[in-house]
This record gives sequence, C-alpha cells and structure tokens, in this order.
Amino acid sequence: MAITPRNKTREAAPEVRAHNFEEVNAGFDAETAAKEAARCLNCKNPMCRKGCPVGINIPAFIAKIKEGDIDGAAAVIKRDNNLPSICGRVCPQETQCENNCILKKNGSVAIGALERFAGDHAIANKTPTVSPVRNGYRAAVVGSGPAGLSCGADLAKAGFDVTVFEAFHEPGGVLVYGIPEFRLPKSIVKAEINTLKELGVRIETNVVIGKTFTLDDLKEDYDYIFLGTGAGLPMFMNIKGEGLNGVCSANEFLTRVNLMKAMKKDSATPVQRAHNVIVVGAGNVAMDAARTALRLGAEKVTIVYRRSRDEMPARREEIHHAEEEGIELRLLTNPVEVLGKDHVEGVRCIKMELGDPDERGRRRPVPIAGSEFEIPCDQLIMALGTSPNPIIKNSAPELETTSRGTIVVDEEGLTSMERVYCGGDAATGAATVILAMSAGKRAARAIIADAEKKKN
Repeated sequence: MAITPRNKTREAAPEVRAHNFEEVNAGFDAETAAKEAARCLNCKNPMCRKGCPVGINIPAFIAKIKEGDIDGAAAVIKRDNNLPSICGRVCPQETQCENNCILKKNGSVAIGALERFAGDHAIANKTPTVSPVRNGYRAAVVGSGPAGLSCGADLAKAGFDVTVFEAFHEPGGVLVYGIPEFRLPKSIVKAEINTLKELGVRIETNVVIGKTFTLDDLKEDYDYIFLGTGAGLPMFMNIKGEGLNGVCSANEFLTRVNLMKAMKKDSATPVQRAHNVIVVGAGNVAMDAARTALRLGAEKVTIVYRRSRDEMPARREEIHHAEEEGIELRLLTNPVEVLGKDHVEGVRCIKMELGDPDERGRRRPVPIAGSEFEIPCDQLIMALGTSPNPIIKNSAPELETTSRGTIVVDEEGLTSMERVYCGGDAATGAATVILAMSAGKRAARAIIADAEKKKN
C-alpha cells in the first residue's frame, strides 16, 4: 500500500497573523484528520508510544479516528493525558512521538495535530464526567501549571480530595502567563481546567505558598502535598547597562501581555510598545517574545543567539513561523554591553564561532577577538531561561535544594520533607509542558501507592 504524504494543518497567512493575536495554526478539519489517521500503519511494536513522556496509546486513539469514533479517540487519550488540546498545540512532537514514527519518506504521522483534533472535539462535544468515589485522603497541589494540573487530575480520579493553590489570579501557570494566545488560546486552557473542576478539584487563586501559608500549615490540613511551582525567576546576562529602561525579561514581558492583557489600551499593567526590538535567546520563549513584540507594533524584531541554527532549542515550527513573519535571526552573536543613557539605545555584540562540545554535547560558543559591532534598538528582551522562585524553599529550610535552586526529589518525586512531593520545572529547571506533566503523573502514582499501602 502506497503511503500518501503527510497532510498539512491550516495556517493563517504571515502578513495577516503578524498583526493580531489570533491562533496561527487552525489544526485539521474532520476530513483531513481522517485522511491523516489513515496513514497510520498501526505497528505491532509502536515506537511512537515509547516516545511519549506520558505513554498515550497512540495507535489506539488514531484507530478510533479512522473509525470515525472521535469521542472514543479522546477517551483513549485521556486515560494518560488530561490536557490533550494543550499538548496537541505546544508539545515538541517532532522530537518525541513523531520522531519515533517509522514513516520517514513521506513524513511521520501528524500525531500532535490528531491529538489536538480529538481534544478539541471533546471540548466542543462535552460528555458528562463521572465523579470518582472519595478515598478519604486530602491532597494539596501547589501551582496550577502542567505538572500541578496533571498530578491533581490523577489524584482526583483516584478519589483524593484535591485543592490546587495558585499564586496568580488565574489558574494555568505557564500555560496562561507564558504561552501567547496565538499559539495557545486561553479559552482552550480554561476548558481543559474546567474538566478538572468537574472531577471535584478545587482551585484557590491569589495564594502564595511560603507567604500566605507555609508547607507546615498545609501539612496540618492535607495528607499529601505536591509542589508544581514551575521556574518563573528570570535569568540575566549581568552585563553593563542591563539595568537601563527598556530592558526586561521575556518572563515579565509575556506575563504582562498574556495574563495582564497589556496589549489592550486600558490595561492596568501596560508594556512598552517599541519600534526596534532585540530578543536575546533562541528557545520557544524567545520566539514567543519576538512574535509578541511584532504583534504589539514593532517595525523590526531581531533574535540574537550565540550559537548556530542547528543548536537553536526552539521548535522548528516556531522558528519557521517567526521567520515567515519577518523576524530576523542574528546567529553566532552574543551581547557584551547594553548601550544608552537612561533608556536602551542599542546593544554591543561580539561575533562567535563554535568550539568543542560542552557538558551537554552542544558545541561551545567562543568569541572572535576584535569582531565587536553594535545593533540599535529601543527595547531589549532577555529570554535566557528561568530558575525556581526561592519563596517556598526560603520558608521551609528542611526542603533540600540544589545549587541551582531546584528542589531535590527521588525517582518518585518525593522531597526531603515527609509527604511532600515535587515535579516539573521546580525540580528539573525549565523544560517542556509534556515533561512537566509526566513528572506530575509520576508523583501522583507514588502518592496513590503510598495511600493504598497505608490503608492496607
């Protein structure tokens, strides 16, 4: 049987989407989803499933789409993934499940787009949620990002009385403050969170654990605690001029726009609308910041990265979309000084070349002597990664942390504090949504097993 080429999802035109915050990728319609599902070979040894951090039965859900049973497809996915519409949009399938697909010549099966199709169908055609039988245990989940939501959902399904505590005024964590509307509509996040509420999960916002309550306070009222607080403390380069007006972190920039709606004229937390923007970094956050700056009206946006294109950590799709929209990449370039008096006026950079591999296997960037040059700008956004906020660890000295500020956990997610588990970026440093979800699910399994052991 001849395998047809991979089907493409619908996308807004670059010249249109660069000026609005509407979703860029519209996904598959029903007809195209059926055609794409038909490409799956239903392998006896599905390598795609081995590439999924949460272990979704990929061939089984695709087979349901082939049959036209989209409700069944969503049900299969939700056995292992409580957030299919989110993961279908933002997970790096190209390096995980789709990378393991044996169809190479004509393109791997578009697993992510099919997952999104099934998830969106489940949202649009809501089925009643079966309330689980309570087991008598109470669990507190700190943080409502992907790790916390996944852990909370699995615990609720197992009968735990779950309360999620969120520091911001809206639940969702990085899903709402970090990822722009044009990549992940907030209506989708809200709909996915509502499915957790239907399971009985309570969400309390504007609660900062370590300030409003301590971990000891929570331990008095809850049998188990899961910390999914993420990594929201931005990193900077510590170079001259970094404190000038017009210099900010991508974390602050995106939070103001995504969560505080700074793109609106009446926003209580406005953001600078610059003409010439430089973003330092080349991960998904850098792409998000650059594309957001463009949508806020910037005439020119440049991404500066000290390595080459091959080392860029962002998803290929995000890089492609950014370049389609007119964003320039200045590769093998590293800032050494921020220029200006009171407000940033430019960045002095130095050209780089790649040397020997570092501890992670990537070739180390080495400055080229005498190659300094300047790039003008009126806004500089640092997208260099994040580390965990120290509020919780400062309020709980018995909580063991690493030199990087991450919380030390064992293979099941248990911390140095009894009955306190942790997962996601708070334990590993900034990673992907699906890896955070996997960590939350792993901790939930450990908590469920411990509760069952105590009952017996």
